[in-house]
Amino acid sequence: MERMTGTARTARLGTGIGWRPEIADVVERMPGIDWVEAVAENLCPGHLPDSLLRLRERGVTVVPHGVSLGLGGAERPDAGRLAALAERAEVLGSPLVTEHIAFVRAGGPLTASPPLEAGHLLPVPRTRDALDVLCENVRIAQDALPVPLAVENIAALVSWPDEELTEGQFLYELADRTGVRLLIDVANLHTNHVNLGADPAEALGELPLEAIAYVHVAGGFQRDGVWHDSHAHPVPQPVLDILTDLASRVAPPGVLLERDEDFPEGEELAAEVEAIRGAVERGRAAAGTVPAASARQAAGTAPAGGGAAASRAARDGGGAGDAVRQRLALAQAALLSALVAGTPVPEGFDRVRLGVQARALAGKRADVVAKVAPELPVILGAGYRPSFLAYAQKCPMSGGYRRDALDFVGHLMRNGRPLDAAVRIELREWWLERSGPVPRSERPGVRWARATRRVLLRR
Repeated sequence: MERMTGTARTARLGTGIGWRPEIADVVERMPGIDWVEAVAENLCPGHLPDSLLRLRERGVTVVPHGVSLGLGGAERPDAGRLAALAERAEVLGSPLVTEHIAFVRAGGPLTASPPLEAGHLLPVPRTRDALDVLCENVRIAQDALPVPLAVENIAALVSWPDEELTEGQFLYELADRTGVRLLIDVANLHTNHVNLGADPAEALGELPLEAIAYVHVAGGFQRDGVWHDSHAHPVPQPVLDILTDLASRVAPPGVLLERDEDFPEGEELAAEVEAIRGAVERGRAAAGTVPAASARQAAGTAPAGGGAAASRAARDGGGAGDAVRQRLALAQAALLSALVAGTPVPEGFDRVRLGVQARALAGKRADVVAKVAPELPVILGAGYRPSFLAYAQKCPMSGGYRRDALDFVGHLMRNGRPLDAAVRIELREWWLERSGPVPRSERPGVRWARATRRVLLRR
């Protein structure tokens, strides 16, 4: 398959909102929505939600947004995950697909250690090694996808020691070497400003603005000097200001509001979308001069610290070697193990910030497992969360959230706190129903036994 690169015409998307099942009706009724974005892993191509089908029939563009590919990881992208993302793009008739510049798992063959899952997007070190690996992984993904790929900058609580590039330089070289498009999340630029001291204006000034596919906007909150990119709070003014700055430099092809939890009423969501439109309009009104960094890029010159000629030479030299991938794999496995398995903090990392990140990861695991297995908080009541957090301290996730829910219940049955007899029976029934390839209630022997029991009870 011929690789689709950022040199193709960028789709004009307009103003959009993240489609979530909880607000599907609200999104359908909301005026002025040109497009929506849906989490790719939550969609079944053969059973698309009726709401998305109705939106598509109305001409609303749907973009699948992946969260589990791990393009910034040391391993090459999984062919099965790429095929699934490609299938969703084709079924939805999408003009592009998006993913993240992040790693989400580590360990495995490259490190001769058990595989670990983060259940979260973790930052890639901005080093030459990591850039070489990321560029090759992006090219592999581009070759496997039927439409152009755009990749998103992520929010971070921690930074890697001994980084060689700024965020803007890293993104510039990535786009220059691969032709990939960029999904710029201005909320993540704000997060990294608060948490890591990164200057959003400097990052914007270093970006290849012509590579922007669209923009994310979202809310968060600050606690103890740390900004949490929650996607569950209103968009704050500093994020809108960064959006205005970006819009003063380039007309973004699309801008989208993300909201994942604590959904407000439809009127409040619509007001946030209008605030985003206003921020873009203020930026366009202020446009008129080309920032110095953008002018350099228009002339074909990269920002300091990189260099287009050098990056093109690296691109033409082929992919990352096995030794480079192994170095990155060992570093990422050490960091992830410290976060989810309690191993020593790697040298050079901020121990306090790593502790904040570790607690955030455990909390997110508890929240997501409660969503994919809503019966568990009902069965365990107030004991669900403390029991899960105690389990998370000892048992890293290794196979996704549904597997995590099964492992959690198995752990409780074997090693957890003393359980009431009725609770133990309910947990055992829950586990038996979901632990096999087919739900227990749907297995022929179980169906026959239940039918027989019903006949006997009627006599």
